[in-house]
Amino acid sequence: FVKMVHNGIEYGLLQSYGEGFEILNAAVYDLDLGQVAELWRRGSVVRSWLLDLLAAALAKDPELARVKGYVEDSGEGRWTVLSAIDEDVPAPVTALSLFARFASRQEESFSAKVIAALRREFGGHAVRKDEP
Repeated sequence: FVKMVHNGIEYGLLQSYGEGFEILNAAVYDLDLGQVAELWRRGSVVRSWLLDLLAAALAKDPELARVKGYVEDSGEGRWTVLSAIDEDVPAPVTALSLFARFASRQEESFSAKVIAALRREFGGHAVRKDEP
């Protein structure tokens, strides 16, 4: 049970690093993400073994071009979320981290299609590609 909760915490940490580095990667600034990871590894409040691993991964593949953004889950995150529900404990970060893994596995989200279609219908918002 303790290991399961540990892995649920890990889900949130991984998600936070992923989101943070995606923001940096998308920024208009010319950032070397490997250098950012190295800088943060030394004395930053977000330093961790996970950041050490990210720095190593970015050193090998700075654009992560050889990595597909498909994230499996081994079950501990699900168990953590279910345990939180059973114990009436709010665990939004763990739950959202689990759901982000599900989203990573979709070629295209049907939910996003529904939202785009609804926005087009109620407000004349453009969609990227009209259905046939």
